[in-house]
Amino acid sequence: MNSSNHLGDVEITDPHAMRALAHPVRLAILDHLQRHGPATATQLAPHVGATPTVTSWHLRHLAGFGLIRDSEPGPDRRKRRWEAVARGFRFESPQDPADEEGQAAARVLSQQLFQRHADVPSRWAAEVEPGLGTAWRRMAGLANTRVVVSADELAAIEDAIERVLAPYVTRDPEERPADSRGVRLMRYVLPENDEEQAGPAS
Repeated sequence: MNSSNHLGDVEITDPHAMRALAHPVRLAILDHLQRHGPATATQLAPHVGATPTVTSWHLRHLAGFGLIRDSEPGPDRRKRRWEAVARGFRFESPQDPADEEGQAAARVLSQQLFQRHADVPSRWAAEVEPGLGTAWRRMAGLANTRVVVSADELAAIEDAIERVLAPYVTRDPEERPADSRGVRLMRYVLPENDEEQAGPAS
């Protein structure tokens, strides 16, 4: 694993690590640590749907694959605190089609992520959007753009988007404007099947 991309994400290439992460509790643990910072198993348990003992087991599993690590002790030095090794993570299917293990592991993790985030837009619309001010509500919403591109062109588009985002993702908290708030930018990149390739972009 490495983090050489623009956003500093951990890049997962080991199929065993992909399968280890493809679990609802582990994904919830990693997401919480990335969003809220270091925590103990006891602090995490109510947020990830598991007991402190089960949460602790999942934490050690994630640490074994280098996705989290020990953090500085908190006020109670007897309790082990954990932190994510990076702000985010990424993975991709192996380029070698003969790598069946890697292909399968990437597919399992991808499906788990789609399931985990499937209801985010509807929950946002019901729980968050009604309380937003006019300026934030005007900027929020859904973009659904179809383009006809090659795989190399799609990679270039993704790279360009990340270059734009990188300064905002990686800047120190004290550099953020006083009126800033967290914004989730969800990018679904969904290549179509052969039957859908013909026709103009829309």
